Amino acid sequence: MKQFITYFCIVVIATSCGNLNGPKKPENLIPRDKMVNILIDARLVGSVNGTNKRLLEDKGYDLKNYVFEKHGIDSLQFAESNDYYTYHIKQYQDIFDKAIDSLERLKGVLEKKQEEEQKIRRRKELDSVRKIEKLKDSLINLDKRKLNNEVEKEDGILAKPLLEKDTLPR
Repeated sequence: MKQFITYFCIVVIATSCGNLNGPKKPENLIPRDKMVNILIDARLVGSVNGTNKRLLEDKGYDLKNYVFEKHGIDSLQFAESNDYYTYHIKQYQDIFDKAIDSLERLKGVLEKKQEEEQKIRRRKELDSVRKIEKLKDSLINLDKRKLNNEVEKEDGILAKPLLEKDTLPR
């Protein structure tokens, strides 16, 4: 009886592991390059935070199906292709590496653009400060000129030279 149970277990294990070839290649398998782009877009949509998500939804984007609609696929086609690629790990690793590399390059480009925008913003702020300082200086100079003109007028009136007839007798 023990031998029978042992042989039975071996036969069950052997037949259950018989599908070692993995899932069959789907008829509508998504090509690798397209799969890379789908994973990139899925990651970008997944990283949208609450505020941006609300803005996109207000503009009419259906974020749950956006990636599928953009690439002209459906969720079943993606699931079958994903299952196929996950079983063939070398192919899937290559797809993932390309997606990660593209996302890192995109991040670098966006960081450079953000730095440039900050430099431009700082220059504009400095220009605004300089304009304000020039305006302030010109207003101060204008006030000084007005004050000098008034003092000259007042001095001119007060320091009016005496005529001979206005002199006091001795």
